[in-house]
Amino acid sequence: MERYIAKQLLSVKAVFLRPDEPFTWASGIQSPIYCDNRLTLSSPAVRSRIEAGLASLVQLHFNDAEVLMGTSTAGIPHAAITAMLLDMPMGYVRNEAKSHGRTNRIEGKLEPGAKVVVIEDLISTAGSAIDVVEALREAGAEVLGIVSIFTYGLKKGLDRLAAANVTNYSLCNLDVLVDVAVEENYITLEQKEQILQFRNSL
Repeated sequence: MERYIAKQLLSVKAVFLRPDEPFTWASGIQSPIYCDNRLTLSSPAVRSRIEAGLASLVQLHFNDAEVLMGTSTAGIPHAAITAMLLDMPMGYVRNEAKSHGRTNRIEGKLEPGAKVVVIEDLISTAGSAIDVVEALREAGAEVLGIVSIFTYGLKKGLDRLAAANVTNYSLCNLDVLVDVAVEENYITLEQKEQILQFRNSL
């Protein structure tokens, strides 16, 4: 599964590997990798495999889940499609509450005590995912965990998830992706080491 998803992410350029011409993240960090899983939505074949994979992870690790909640905005379509495959209710959590109407932050029906799985596209430092988990917990939900498409495996993200007592399962991770990228000639072995050293330095 991980290797297959890695190949698909690379094929649709949802993951860019550019060790010699780094990207600038919003934080200002110069990174040799950039992940944009929104591009998977534009490829029906890749999208179908990813959503089937997310559904499988929910069934395997959280088979007592009652509701799926997407992160805003990238997790919303993946939560919707996965919920359709599993015939489950879904909703999503806004970055902040609306300033009008019912001033909701959580959209969709959520009963107190509901067992929820959060659907996220990408785990880096895990800050946004944990913010969603905390909002759901404050609303009375029992958050079982997170299911995501890709994780960098950053120590900061792993530490944050552990501190928040949240478990994440991803379809693919950076270690597998760079192995596949070398095999498929996207990058050299030396560039793979550059990328992993960057990840391990954060």
